Amino acid sequence: MQRSAAIILCTAVAALVGLGLVMLASTSAWVKNVEAPYYFLTRQAMMVGFGVMGAAILARVKPSWLRRLWPWVLAGACVLLALCFVPGVGVEIYGSKRWIKAPGLGTFQPSELAKIVGVISLAGWFARWQTETHTFFRGFLLPGILIGLPLGLIAIETDVGSALALAVTTGAIFFCVGTRLIYMVPVAIAAISGAAWFIHSNENRWSRIVAWMNLEDPVHQLGKGMQQWRALLAFGNGGPMGVGLGEGSEKFGTLTFAHIDFIFPVVGEELGLPYTLGTVLCYVIIAVCGSSIAIHAANLFDRVLAIGLTCVVVVPAMVNIAVTTAVLPNDGLPLPFVSFGGTSLVFSLGAIGLLCGIHRRSRPAEEYTLPAAATRSYAVKL
Repeated sequence: MQRSAAIILCTAVAALVGLGLVMLASTSAWVKNVEAPYYFLTRQAMMVGFGVMGAAILARVKPSWLRRLWPWVLAGACVLLALCFVPGVGVEIYGSKRWIKAPGLGTFQPSELAKIVGVISLAGWFARWQTETHTFFRGFLLPGILIGLPLGLIAIETDVGSALALAVTTGAIFFCVGTRLIYMVPVAIAAISGAAWFIHSNENRWSRIVAWMNLEDPVHQLGKGMQQWRALLAFGNGGPMGVGLGEGSEKFGTLTFAHIDFIFPVVGEELGLPYTLGTVLCYVIIAVCGSSIAIHAANLFDRVLAIGLTCVVVVPAMVNIAVTTAVLPNDGLPLPFVSFGGTSLVFSLGAIGLLCGIHRRSRPAEEYTLPAAATRSYAVKL
């Protein structure tokens, strides 16, 4: 696995990107208020090209550059997150201030950049203070404040899904580097309690929870719970083998955001169980290959970076699949590599490029020569 981890990883990612383009060809023509029927498909194909070029560049980036420049990059990412609240620069869509207008690029979502920059920052910090990861000050408090700034800005944007994904990634990094659980557990409990209070006090968020818990109620099926209810109907309509590519009915307006957050139910409706399970298998492969790359990394910086980048890709995928199957309430996270979204696609491919670079620098697996069985050696004493 160690030698071929990058090849297997890229194969799984290529399969997901290809599936995403195929499903966008099936769903994008039916998106309302869009003049060009295949606008989303052509835009996504263009972003695939940019993402692949970016991944190839990042695979060759020297780790010393990342370790030296991470404070400045983190500061820049926080500035971009803050620009989401600046009138005339930030763009508010469906009540969330997650986007900014970038000249020449259109709308841009800084939280996708902030997740990768946050991982690089934690890797640089723990590589600098790797002998003090068990201490409270440099092993928990200061890195917690470091990642807490972009995490808080993402949460204030009401991008709860991205904030949750970054929080889980941060917890995984802290656990793997050896931060003591006596520090992590109370903070995790406090954070969960605070999130529960925030959701309960926010009428829009709490209504989603109520709708999720009562999806069979006709009132919620026409309101906040409509997306998840129609997603379940799409899975049921597709059955084991699907109704055929392009033959799905839920994408004709009843399943909103069928090309973004809820593209996975369209896969289940049109292509059936083999492709939905194959999609899940691809993310499992990404998780396994990313873990293998982390285990065989040459130093602590690369190891922490590989763990974080793997979580940045896999955690949103787990959340999206759980949301579309009504295991979790709706939170608006796209399915990496498959859903439409240029920012998400480019930075997800960039994360894969960094993982491939870590694999290229990793130490080779040690080979042991096993002794031959039932053999005798003779020596002549002169």
